[in-house]
Amino acid sequence: MSEIEAIHDLSDRDNTAALQQLKAYKEKIGANADYGLRAELLKTLITILYDAGKNKEANATNAELMQLARANKDADMIALALIGDAFQLLDQGKFALALVKLGDIQQSLRDSKNFEVLMRLNIAFAAVHLAIGNFDKSLAYSLEALRLTDHIPNRQAQARLYRMEAISRLYLNMHNAEKALETATDALAITPKVDSPKTVSSLTMARGLALTDLGRYAEALDAYKTVLQIATEAGMPVVAATALGNISDYYLRVHQYDEAEQAARKALQKAQEIGDPFAVAMAKANIGFGLAGQRKFAQGITYINESKKYFMETGSRSDMESLLSEIGSMYETAGMHKEALAVVREQQKLSDELFRSDRARAVATLQEQFNAQQRQKQIELLGRENQLKDAEIKNRQLQQIILMLAAVVMVMIGIVIFFLYQRVRKTNEKLREVNQQLEFHAVRDPLTGLYNRRSFVDLMKSRIILPEGERREGSLENPDCLILMDIDHFKNINDSYGHAAGDVVLMEVAQRLRSTVRDTDMVLRWGGEEFLIYSPRSNPAQLKNLVERILRIIGEDSVDVDGIPIAVTMTAGFISLPFSGIPEMVCNWEKALQIADMALYLGKVNGRNRAYGVSKLLIAYEDALPVLDHDLSAAIKAGMVELIEVHGPVKVHAGNVVETVAGAQCHIERQDK
Repeated sequence: MSEIEAIHDLSDRDNTAALQQLKAYKEKIGANADYGLRAELLKTLITILYDAGKNKEANATNAELMQLARANKDADMIALALIGDAFQLLDQGKFALALVKLGDIQQSLRDSKNFEVLMRLNIAFAAVHLAIGNFDKSLAYSLEALRLTDHIPNRQAQARLYRMEAISRLYLNMHNAEKALETATDALAITPKVDSPKTVSSLTMARGLALTDLGRYAEALDAYKTVLQIATEAGMPVVAATALGNISDYYLRVHQYDEAEQAARKALQKAQEIGDPFAVAMAKANIGFGLAGQRKFAQGITYINESKKYFMETGSRSDMESLLSEIGSMYETAGMHKEALAVVREQQKLSDELFRSDRARAVATLQEQFNAQQRQKQIELLGRENQLKDAEIKNRQLQQIILMLAAVVMVMIGIVIFFLYQRVRKTNEKLREVNQQLEFHAVRDPLTGLYNRRSFVDLMKSRIILPEGERREGSLENPDCLILMDIDHFKNINDSYGHAAGDVVLMEVAQRLRSTVRDTDMVLRWGGEEFLIYSPRSNPAQLKNLVERILRIIGEDSVDVDGIPIAVTMTAGFISLPFSGIPEMVCNWEKALQIADMALYLGKVNGRNRAYGVSKLLIAYEDALPVLDHDLSAAIKAGMVELIEVHGPVKVHAGNVVETVAGAQCHIERQDK
C-alpha cells in the first residue's frame, strides 16, 4: 500500500513516470495478490490514466475493478466502480441516466461510513448537475465533497485542493468570475504544503480562466504559460493541450492572429498525440480563426469546417452554437456581411433546436427521477406487506402454541413460563449491554477508548456563543484551553515495527495523556496519530506547565513493544478560548483550533518534539485575524502575536519554556539535567 501511495504522490509531479511504475507494479504483483492491494492499485491506476488522457484504458480498468469488487462482495468498492460508470454516461451526454444511476448508488450507501466513496458520489452529482445547468445543486454537492475531504484517510490536502479548483470552475459557469478567482487564489496559497505540480497546474488554469473573464488578459496569459511549463515538465499532455488552446484563445482576443495560429497548431499536435477528438476539433477551429485573422480565409474556413463537421457528427450542439457565434463575428469583422447573416440564421435555428432539446432533456430527467422514486416507494410498500404477512404467520403459530399449552398441566405451564421469563430477562440484559456498547462507541475511539472527534464537535455545538460585548463569568481569567498534538514520525514507527506496534504506541500515548490531565479535562483522538485535549476553565499561568508536562510524560520514557523500546515524542500547538479576549462570535472554537493547528505545523517545521502556543494578540484583532486566519508565520513576523515555545525532553538536555514576542528571534535556553 505504501508503494502505491508513493507512486500516487509521484503522479502529482510526473504523471508519465507514475503511470509506467504503476503498470509495472501491477504486472509484478499478479492476479493472485491480496484483494485490498489489487483494489487500491486499480483505483489509483484509473485516476492516473484519466490524467494521462487514456480514457478508454481508464474505463477498461474501471470494469476490471467492478469485476474484482463483485467477486469479493465489497459494497463500497462496487459503489466506487458504479460511480465511474456514471461518469462515462456523463461523458456520453446521457445526463438523465447518470442521475438515475447515482440515485441508486446513493440508496445503497445510506449506511456507509466510507468517506472517500461518499466524497466521490458528491463529486459525480455535482458534475451532472453542472452539465444540465443546475448550478445551485452543483455548488451544494461540491461544498459537501469539500467537507468530506477532511475525513478521507489519504491525500487529504490534494483532494481539498482539487475540490476548490472544481468550485472555482463552477463559479465561472455561474458567471461569477470574481468568486472563481478568489477561490483559485485561496487554494494556490495552500499548495506550498503539497508538492503537487499537477494540482498547481489545475488551480493556475482555473485562475487564468477567471482572469480572462475579468478582462485581465495579460495576467491570464502568464497563468496559461505557467500551466504549460508545469504540464510539459510533469508529463501531462492533456493539461498541456488545454493550456495551449487557452493561449491561442488569448491571442485571438487581442487580435494577434499569427501567434494564435502557432499556439493552436501546437495544441493540435498535443491533442493528436493523446487521441482526444474534442481537443483536436477545438484546436482546428482556433487555427482557422487565426488564419482568417491574417486574411487567409480559404485556408481558415477549411479548418473551421473540419471542426464544424466533428461537432455535427458527435451531436455536440452547444459547442456547435458557440462555434457558429465565433464564425459570425469573424465574417462581420471581415466585412463579409452576407456570409455573417447566413451564419447567424444557422445559429438561430440551432439555438431553437437546443432550447427544445434542453427542455425535452430536462423533462426526461425529471421523469426518470420520478420513476426512480416511484420504484423505491413500490419496493418499500412490498417490504412492508411482506413484514405484515410474516407477522400474521407468526401470530398463527403463537396461537397454536397457546392452544397446545392450554392442554398441559398448570404446573408445566408455570415451568414453561418461568423459563421463558428467564430467557427474556437474559435477552434484555444482553440488549442493554449491546446498547451500552453502541452508546460508548458512538462517542469513543474503539482503539484507545478516548473520546472521538464527533463527541467533541457535539460538545462544541452545545457551547453557548454570547453576543459581542458579553462575557461568561470568569471566561477571561479562566478560559478554556485547546491543545492539538501529533505523534512525531508515526509513519516511520508503522513502517519499521508494523501497524500492531503502531497501535500499541497509540494506546500507550492515550493512557499517558489521561494520567496527565484533570478529571474535568477531555482527552480525545482527533484522527490518525493526532490527539486533542480540551481543558475547560483552565489557569492561563499553568497552561505552559501543563504542555511541558505532557511533552515530558510522552517523550521521557520509550514505549515497550514486545521487549523493543520505541522512542516516542509529540509536537503540539495550543491556544486559549476565548482567544486574547476576542468575542467567540468573531473567533469561535473552529478558528481557534485552526490557529493551534498552524502552531503545531510550525513545531513540525522547526524540528518536532516541541510545542508552540499562541498566547495573545499584540494588535487589534480586526487587523490581526485576516492574516492569522491562514498564515501564523506571517503574523509572527509582523509582530501581531505573542508566542510561547515549549521544548520536549532530550537525552542530555532539557528545554526550558521560553515566551517570545512575535517579531523577535525565538531562543531556547538549555541546562544540564
